[in-house]
Amino acid sequence: MGKIFCLMGKSASGKDTIYRQLLLSEELKLKKIVPYTTRPIREREKDGVQYFFVTEERLGELKAEGKVIECRSYDTIHGVWYYFTVADEQVDLDDNDYLIIGTPESYISTREYYGEGRVVPIYIELDDGVRLQRALNRENGQSTPRYEEMCRRFLADAEDFSEQRLNEAGIVNRFDNDDLTRCITEIVTFIRSEKES
Repeated sequence: MGKIFCLMGKSASGKDTIYRQLLLSEELKLKKIVPYTTRPIREREKDGVQYFFVTEERLGELKAEGKVIECRSYDTIHGVWYYFTVADEQVDLDDNDYLIIGTPESYISTREYYGEGRVVPIYIELDDGVRLQRALNRENGQSTPRYEEMCRRFLADAEDFSEQRLNEAGIVNRFDNDDLTRCITEIVTFIRSEKES
């Protein structure tokens, strides 16, 4: 039986880079679950790759059809953006293992939907100062930087990934990303052991 590995971490913690590297691992053979969002697409993003970019109307239709597994809203300076996971036939746990990026909240909902033991949390940690500098560098690379949104995300992460929320969700598998290569190696070893158990 397959498992879903839920990769979590605050913004600019390196989780996107780690996510891409884990998907490239021929040993792990993880498939991705593409989440959905109502936020605008960013430069260098492609629909169906990082996210499925949809309207709020489409989100409402999916909810009415009973297909939304979990949904989070963020009140940004550009309005409310929704991020959500859909039961859309991307997942076949009889034959595959999967990797998804999430939050403690989405991890809990996904675990409740697929069952205890089928969804495994992986939390990436990184010093706040390093994260802030990385986030600033990323925004500086955009043709229209959104510094206010960057700051909002950074501050919101303190609440979304508080120790209390991590503990309440039972997220104990933590990996420090102060060295990317070592961090990825440790996560690969962990996933391998989980797949074998």
